[in-house]
Amino acid sequence: MAEFAVRPLDPTLPFGIRISELTRAMLDDQATREAIDQLFVEHGMIVFEDVEQSDEMQLAISNCFGPLKEHPVKSLTRVDSDRLPGVIELRTKPGVGIVEVDGKQVSHWLPWHFDHCYNDELNRAGVLRSVERVEEGGLTGFLDGIAAYKALPEDLRARIEGQDVLYTLSTQYDHLKFGRPERYKVIELKPITDAFKAQSASMSRAIHPAVWTRPTGEKVLHVSSYMAEGLVGQENAEGDALLEEVCQAIRSIAATASYHHKWRPQDMVIWDNTRMLHCVSGNNPEDSRLMYRTTIAGDYGLGRWETQGASDKALAAAM
Repeated sequence: MAEFAVRPLDPTLPFGIRISELTRAMLDDQATREAIDQLFVEHGMIVFEDVEQSDEMQLAISNCFGPLKEHPVKSLTRVDSDRLPGVIELRTKPGVGIVEVDGKQVSHWLPWHFDHCYNDELNRAGVLRSVERVEEGGLTGFLDGIAAYKALPEDLRARIEGQDVLYTLSTQYDHLKFGRPERYKVIELKPITDAFKAQSASMSRAIHPAVWTRPTGEKVLHVSSYMAEGLVGQENAEGDALLEEVCQAIRSIAATASYHHKWRPQDMVIWDNTRMLHCVSGNNPEDSRLMYRTTIAGDYGLGRWETQGASDKALAAAM
């Protein structure tokens, strides 16, 4: 097996590692790919440092973790579907999608969330690299759901465990109902295409558990404030208050227990989407930013559509 270097992401945090001295040729070796995948299962996220910055290298790293899947939002820009299946473009254009957070105006800000919460199936992971970076801001934050579950106050943990959360495909900042910063104001809405509006209107709401248990036994707090609509069976003041309390607790825990990655040209990052939450700090509204992302298939099997009963989902998963 090819040798690569491994060190902790941050010695103060219970998740994440950094891998360096990895080349594309090494990834031709199955034992190397399997070793990297096992490290990912254990640690939840990996920062690949000083790696070749090419589409081919991003695909080679992605293939360590399973087959790629198409992103469920059809209107997102695909980089090159024939040559680079599964690679999408995440671009921030100047002057659009602006919010004021704690007195500062930023674009491309995102609260703590997990990907594809609006879908019945999640993705196992995403691999992200920065193609065009910003000097200020543009950080991607990561929070471990295992650690967050343990850090949640005991009474709140007891009240949210066993609850299911409703999500809808809505990316607009004025739709953010839960987990808003104390000082939050929408300045400029994101442009939304007709294709996105049509897809959103055609989709049922999705349901995912607020807490789930990994096959290895750890419990994970897995709540996205982004796109959350409320609790199943409790779309009322009491249920909304509980979900808001959890989302604000996540923000509080993240203040001291999260990692925020400042992008360099030599980096790629993968995170476990069924375990980690992530966020984006936002950047100067006058700046542009471009990221390429691959989506790794592999669902945890616990999501469902609102129009589909839990027993239907379990039956479908067993077939």
